[in-house]
Amino acid sequence: MKSVKEILADKGTVVMTITGELPIYDVVSIFHSERIGCLLVVDEDNQVLGIVGAKDIFQAVVHHYDELKTKPVSDIMTKNLIVGTETDDVNYIQAVITENRVRHIPIMEGNRLKGLVSIGDVVKAQLKAQKVENRYLKDYMADRYPA
Repeated sequence: MKSVKEILADKGTVVMTITGELPIYDVVSIFHSERIGCLLVVDEDNQVLGIVGAKDIFQAVVHHYDELKTKPVSDIMTKNLIVGTETDDVNYIQAVITENRVRHIPIMEGNRLKGLVSIGDVVKAQLKAQKVENRYLKDYMADRYPA
């Protein structure tokens, strides 16, 4: 099965980040304009402090509607990050995502951000592996390989 490193090689390692002072309203605008579902929150040294996703935004709308244009995203971001590494297997990442009911996993090497993997990336990698295996098995069954 594919590793996270292979997924990042396919999709790239560029990750959009924001600072914690950014108002929640501006984060929603970024989600919309960039067509993304989460942003990592970093400090001035580019160290990851948290993650803000659609679930965090929905909760903020319910609990802080009148403050969306002024309340900093650091007040609503998830601080206890669930992270992965480049050597993690795709099946492991899928299990982590499913068990923790999250949609994105930051990929770290120590304190350094290496990329971001979404549930969509995981599904895409698994489908690709399954198609390759199916093709191989069909060719094998059709006796297309020399003995």
